[in-house]
Order: sequence, then C-alpha cells, then structure tokens
Amino acid sequence: MMLDNLSSGKWLLVLGANSDMAIAIARCFAQAGWSLQLASRNIETLQTEAQHLQVAYGIHAEAYEFDARDTGSHAAFYNALAHKPEGVVVAFGLLGDQTTSQADVNQAQAVIETNYTGAVSICEMIAADMEQRKAGFIVGISSVAGDRGRASNYIYGSSKAAFSAYLSGLRHRLFKSGVHVMTVKPGFVATKMTEGLDLPAKLTATPQEVAQAVFHGVSKRKSVIYVKWMWRYIMLIIIHLPDFIFNKTKL
Repeated sequence: MMLDNLSSGKWLLVLGANSDMAIAIARCFAQAGWSLQLASRNIETLQTEAQHLQVAYGIHAEAYEFDARDTGSHAAFYNALAHKPEGVVVAFGLLGDQTTSQADVNQAQAVIETNYTGAVSICEMIAADMEQRKAGFIVGISSVAGDRGRASNYIYGSSKAAFSAYLSGLRHRLFKSGVHVMTVKPGFVATKMTEGLDLPAKLTATPQEVAQAVFHGVSKRKSVIYVKWMWRYIMLIIIHLPDFIFNKTKL
C-alpha cells in the first residue's frame, strides 16, 4: 500500500498524540491529505491541536482520550472511534529514571506497562481489525535503547526491546494479510523532554525529521528504520562488543 496511491480522507490514528514527535507526524500526514484521530490523556490540549490542524490543512481531525496503562479501557476506546483508521502510529512512551526504577518497583512497572503492556494491548485490537480488512499499517515508535541492555537505562531499554520483538512478530503475522508493520528507532530527538540535555548534534534528530522518516518508511513499506542512519552502525558495534569489553564501558 503506497501512500501516493491513497486518496485524501483516509484516517490516521496517532496514540500518544501530545508528544512533539507525534504532533510532527500528525502534521506530516495532514499535509498529505490524511484525516486525523489524535489520542492521549490530555484531551484539552488535543482538542486545540485538532482544531489547528483542521484550519491549517483543511482536513478532518478528532480528539480522543486514551490512557496506555488503562488496558481495560482499550476495547471501548477503539470501538468508539467514529472511523476505523487505515494507519496507526503508536507514539506513546515513558522514559522514566533508571535509578528511581531500580529502587521503586512501581516506577519500573509504570515504564514497562506504558512501553510494552499497554502497546501490546491496543495493537492487538488494531491488528485484528486490520487483518480482517486485509489493509492498513501500524507504526511503532521503539528505541535504539532496546538493541542492547545498558546500565544507564536497562529498565526502559528492556521495555523497548520487548516492544521491538513484539512488532517483529506482528509484522510476520500480518504480512500475509497485506498489513504493514514498521518499527521506528529515532535515537536522540530534540524535544521538550530533552531540552537542556547536552545531546550530540549529529546524532540528534528533530521531530520533523522523525515525521519525514516515518512517512517515507510507510510509503516504502520499510520494516525497521533508524531515523539517523548513523545509529544503525553505532548500535551494530555496541551489539557485537564482547562482554569482557562491553562490561568495562560506561554506556
């Protein structure tokens, strides 16, 4: 399913739509004529963004309340959508703090439930629907942190590793029905969350770069994309470092 062959008015569901990356992705698809379903916990902010997108791009935009961790509400949420989406972007996530998560199981649980359990819950409902329709695409925003566990963020990284493995399996399952599943690994991204951090410029993407990479990746039916090409090779090196060397690093 090439994006160029899709008529305007198709619906894109963006889960976790209040993040900088998610908003950039929504705007990118809106510019191409897609109508939008924006879903997140902060419905007031979403409604403002939906109104802005409608005026700016002349498309339809709707706002829905959605909580990734409240898996019991997911079926009702998806069933309540006025239009079943042709595309879905799973953009919600929780970075957390590694030191806090080590000491507080509730914090670790919040990271795991947001990044993995909640994502699996809603994706399975979407996958079943798209599989029946034999059309659609699902984009999951994962992380390079999931490529190898590191002391600095292994709680977050393990949840993203699980999500990446899940997306790989889902891609395998849905291939025969024509549904496209893509894993996105952005690396560092300059957002409100990372403002003030000393991030390496060459390895840091803007939300707009992430959005363009997602749009291009869907149009080309890519399986896994690294937004900045350097990350693919950086992580390849890190993955293949033998433990006797890796364990001495401060990654």
